[in-house]
Amino acid sequence: MMPAQTDCFDVVVIGAGLAGTCLAGRLASQGRSVALIDAHAVHPHDFRAEKYGSAQMTLFEALGFGDATRGCTTRTDSVRVVRFGRLAHWERTTEYGAAYPDLINALRAALPAGLLTVGRVADLDLGPDRQVVTLADGRRFEGRLVVLATGLGDVLRRKAGISRRVIGERHSLAAGFDMAAPRSAFPFPAMTYFSERFGGGDAYLTLFPLGETMRANLFCYHQPNAPWTKALRADPEGALRTLMPGLAAHCPDLAIAGAVEVRPIDLMRAEGHVRDGLVLVGDAFQTACPIPGTGIGKVLTDVRQLAEAHLPGWLATPGMGADKVAAFYADPVKVACDAASLESSLYARALATETTLPWAARRVRNRVARHAIRYATDASRGAMRAASVVVAHLAV
Repeated sequence: MMPAQTDCFDVVVIGAGLAGTCLAGRLASQGRSVALIDAHAVHPHDFRAEKYGSAQMTLFEALGFGDATRGCTTRTDSVRVVRFGRLAHWERTTEYGAAYPDLINALRAALPAGLLTVGRVADLDLGPDRQVVTLADGRRFEGRLVVLATGLGDVLRRKAGISRRVIGERHSLAAGFDMAAPRSAFPFPAMTYFSERFGGGDAYLTLFPLGETMRANLFCYHQPNAPWTKALRADPEGALRTLMPGLAAHCPDLAIAGAVEVRPIDLMRAEGHVRDGLVLVGDAFQTACPIPGTGIGKVLTDVRQLAEAHLPGWLATPGMGADKVAAFYADPVKVACDAASLESSLYARALATETTLPWAARRVRNRVARHAIRYATDASRGAMRAASVVVAHLAV
């Protein structure tokens, strides 16, 4: 029996989700030889990351995926923001919505032909110079660097001897569902409806279009097996009316179509990750809570920093030892982004759930500040309207 053929590359990327696909595409555009390996030819159904903003689109564009991303998303340019059941303001902001599998498959479609290899990784052989990835069918891929972009997958991370520290087990919960009424039936292009109370484990509901469907994401701090969560699955419309009594005034038709998808989120971070020849990116290194909206930006920042700030120098010099790998994890842009994501996740949960006096004071302070900004804005608009009336009167 002849030995399996070994293909050689600069970089072997394992995992063709958001991080892996964008990294492989960016490296290919730079002229690097890169292999992208994933167990699925088409990304399967996966409830996560369904909306993002202009800052994230800028990152997609910088990595060469702007057209692919815009082509699979639904854009909105204003959001109705409701706090404590009352309209707080209209936010003029551009947002993009897409089902996560649609986004990933669109990104994959933008890759050069033949870049993606479908197969399951069976073994990793890592060292300070060359790395070997062996698939279950015997195919072998040799590279100077292996990038693990497998998200929450644990098997290969453990095989590489890397552990995970749990920062917040069952930190938060995301629920997703489709509204029964079409997008055109809603009196807004998109809406963010914040919890009407504090201390109850509720964060906010966001409604945004995916094509002609109005999609809903509900974020909270309940446990996946709690009675509240079971009630949401059994009767989502009833649960919404109970949770947010003022919601019907802004969204009269609360009928739900189809099942409710629920995803618990654990905050975790890799430990013992500085290894010869191996880099972890995205959720494989540190997970993010979706409530502050930092997840996609954190992943794409990892990709950008690795592809632009580190790999060119690494590949221009011999070896791929732990000293090179450590420089990526110490990158000040990456460190700041990871820290901000984690800090905002912990702060958002505490602000919504803590009942101690300091956190109650923070909530009062935030509410007063928002009202002050709103009244100042309204007063400014009123003054401008009054001035317009005076000018029009004088012109007669």
